[in-house]
Amino acid sequence: MQKVMNRVLIIDDDEELCELVSEYLNVEGFETECVHDGETGLKQANTGAYDMAILDVMLPKMNGFEVLRNLREDSTLPVLMLTARGEDMERIVGLETGADDYLPKPFNPRELVARLRAILRRVGKGEGDDGVPEKIQVDDLEVSAAARSARLNGNEIGLTSVEFDLLLALVRDAGKIVKKEDLSEKVLERSLSPYDRSLDMHVSNLRKKLGPRGDGGERIKTVRSVGYIYTLV
Repeated sequence: MQKVMNRVLIIDDDEELCELVSEYLNVEGFETECVHDGETGLKQANTGAYDMAILDVMLPKMNGFEVLRNLREDSTLPVLMLTARGEDMERIVGLETGADDYLPKPFNPRELVARLRAILRRVGKGEGDDGVPEKIQVDDLEVSAAARSARLNGNEIGLTSVEFDLLLALVRDAGKIVKKEDLSEKVLERSLSPYDRSLDMHVSNLRKKLGPRGDGGERIKTVRSVGYIYTLV
């Protein structure tokens, strides 16, 4: 049986970089397509023909943040954002807007592949050998591991792949503190580093989407310097 290749859309105006990245990803078993401006990138990303997108911040016609903001109105397509090295604000804005992960330029192609595969593993997760129940009910929230969906009072919440895995990890241990180090390993598939705010930003986005509990209380509380806890009514 022929193996299905993951299709990756690369949105970057640096044509030489696109060519090099495409060649490397092709060797690693990915199928790629490149576009070089934001408007075309958004149109292509919305076709549903890709498994994920690599999105640069600086683009003609429409910048990467605008592309991602528009994409997130209708799509949960996994997005890895390329940012300028040292530009913390770009990373923060990208994560706030709904990027699944980011990678600063210039980057090691091997790290790019590792990040892509980690994101794709998250997207493909359902009930597995770790004993996760198919559905977890916590008060008015229902999380389905198999369907990778979450519902509040019966209404589905649009979550990115990272947000879903983060929520699943927290509700599995609802009422208990989950350490940031454990969440980083489990959700982002990398060790927690002192200056990486990715996890905090994903938690912040998740809080906004979940809103307060029915009694007005906070659903996800921060335990300073330790981790997070999904609270129970």
